[in-house]
Amino acid sequence: MREEEADRRSGSVRSMNSVLTTLRVFEEVALRQPIGVSELARVTEIPKGTVQRCLVTLRQAGWLKVMDTERARWGVTRKVLALGLRSTGERDLQDVAAPVLKRLAAATDETVLLGVRDGECLVIVAREDTTQVVRVFLEIGTRVPLRATSGGTAIMALLEDDEVDELLRCELAEFADAPLPDVAELRREIAQTAKRGYALNGSSSWYRPHVASIGAAVGDPLGRPIAAVTLAVPETRYRRDQENTLAPLVMAAAAEISHLLAAD
Repeated sequence: MREEEADRRSGSVRSMNSVLTTLRVFEEVALRQPIGVSELARVTEIPKGTVQRCLVTLRQAGWLKVMDTERARWGVTRKVLALGLRSTGERDLQDVAAPVLKRLAAATDETVLLGVRDGECLVIVAREDTTQVVRVFLEIGTRVPLRATSGGTAIMALLEDDEVDELLRCELAEFADAPLPDVAELRREIAQTAKRGYALNGSSSWYRPHVASIGAAVGDPLGRPIAAVTLAVPETRYRRDQENTLAPLVMAAAAEISHLLAAD
């Protein structure tokens, strides 16, 4: 009897350890996506074979998917995003914004994105695609540093100076090979954004080369910037003189979403 009890306890411990290992792998994918097996094994210090089994289990459960089939890089699914939005109340934002995003996409025939702030990042939670063949595409659930996007810049333009200072101190190790703009340049863009009401990434954006975008912040009922609407246009189709036409549409969409949130 004692041996049987010891076996049961040992089995329970192994099962618990397996669950904890799987959760650890899931957390790292969510934080670092897209990420491959080798990098996951390195950052978690878990054997590659074990990591691979965890990934397969999480994919079968609908939590993870292969985002880059050529390099076998993994990311979270919409199931994870939808659950997170419901738990934080941000699902209401997505529902309220949906018709507004559709109208903006129809009016411009360009890709429209809705991103929600999560710390120093912007998480893409909704997308309306252009009907044109050449288009800008970002996976739902993609995490992008605030300072790498026009939407993120629009959010930072409405934050207190000390919070902006903290965000600008964040290291961007994952973009270490990119020609990052210096902090002074970022501060100038944030200041310009605060004056005109929208942020602009030109056709030489350091994060998404050959993409131009216009972003405007969405506020919660207390006026705090919690999200952003972004209009993304391929460089080959964007003309600087379009700014005067497109920017008011983006700002109007963001303002309408903010108003609808306040009215709920």
